[in-house]
Amino acid sequence: MADSSKEELVQLIKRFGAYLTVKISNLLPISLQRLDSRSVGAVAGLAFAIVFTWRLLRSPSLPPRRQPKRQAGTPSSSSVSTHSNATSVPSGVSSSLVDSRAQNVVDEFFQPVKPTLGQIVRQKLSEGRKVTCRLAGVILEESSPEDLQKQATVRSAVLEVLLEITKFCDLYLMERVLDDESEKKVLMALEDAGVFTSGGLVKDKVLFCNTENGRSSFVRQLEPDWHIDTNPEIISQLARFIKYQLHISAIRPERTAPNVFSAPALEQFFGCV
Repeated sequence: MADSSKEELVQLIKRFGAYLTVKISNLLPISLQRLDSRSVGAVAGLAFAIVFTWRLLRSPSLPPRRQPKRQAGTPSSSSVSTHSNATSVPSGVSSSLVDSRAQNVVDEFFQPVKPTLGQIVRQKLSEGRKVTCRLAGVILEESSPEDLQKQATVRSAVLEVLLEITKFCDLYLMERVLDDESEKKVLMALEDAGVFTSGGLVKDKVLFCNTENGRSSFVRQLEPDWHIDTNPEIISQLARFIKYQLHISAIRPERTAPNVFSAPALEQFFGCV
């Protein structure tokens, strides 16, 4: 390959020298035309060779460029650009779609998990381990000892909360009754509701008394973390002895102690309604 290039260069120089010889001979006077044409051509060829070699040495040698290989299955640039232009989407629309999808993924990932009733009960009770609670007006539909002489009915809305409390706390239920029949009706209603079988409550933790002071005495002896009652007088009496109390009342009291909470119903206090 290199030898053929050199031969072509030599032939080119010879041809150019011959051409210069003819031209110069035509321009020279007749007296000078008698000179040997070969000598004049040799001088002209030598001059050309010197100039050509000088120019060749001055030019920087550049590495040969590699032609990129074209893949057989790659479409031409014009077809690609035409296709991209045909299917292109405005930048504002595409960016908004991407932002919307990304926001949906973030919202779904960081969506707050709804706590279970058990978690709510433990949080509301501040991890209290012992709870005392009045029956009438809180667990039972009946609100007075006189009503319990007729019947006893467990409130269905509060049953789920009651069972959750028995899972995490040592629960004691208490009520003032006027006779033994009322006591039997209350125990039967609790048993029919599944409190003794589904929950952690036993019959020995259902206490009965004849006076309101008797219920207050029960609470002070048990020293619970929480007491739940409907009687504001008992709530007031126990405020300095019990850490937390919940007053169940349809009418919100104007003033309560710092450790006394109020709610229309037990299930509402735990956000079940």
